[in-house]
Amino acid sequence: MKIKGIIFEDFVNYKKPSMVIEFPYCDFKCDKECGQKVCQNSDLVNSPNEDISIIRIVKTYMENNITNAIVFQGLEPFDSKHDLYQLIKVFREYTKDDIVIYTGYTEEELDYEIQVLKRLFKNIIIKFGRFIPNQPSYYDETLGVFLASSNQYAKKIC
Repeated sequence: MKIKGIIFEDFVNYKKPSMVIEFPYCDFKCDKECGQKVCQNSDLVNSPNEDISIIRIVKTYMENNITNAIVFQGLEPFDSKHDLYQLIKVFREYTKDDIVIYTGYTEEELDYEIQVLKRLFKNIIIKFGRFIPNQPSYYDETLGVFLASSNQYAKKIC
């Protein structure tokens, strides 16, 4: 699969120590809706894509005694849906640890994808919502971290 990068041990994006997978594609809906460049991950576009096998990602995760969750984030995981689902499928063959997906899509925009995830998997949390500038940040209880704008929220979907 193609990714932008891996953070092997992250303590910022979730309340548990996590491995972070950076997905390679996004249509920059946040920027388009605001009419300005607001994406905190826009620099990732200039990073080269890396080819890595899904099994390698999962085995690397399993070999790390520190991480207790895996986080999928930006660019936009749902813009690489096939790879996202395949990675979750293989990850679930090895562990029931938390899976967190950061997305700029709304819950309504992902209704079909949420139904698919609910049918196939368990223990998945999604952070919904585009970044909107000049909004207050707030502490999200589900993630255990501050989110950048008040319209964003996380929800355990299954």
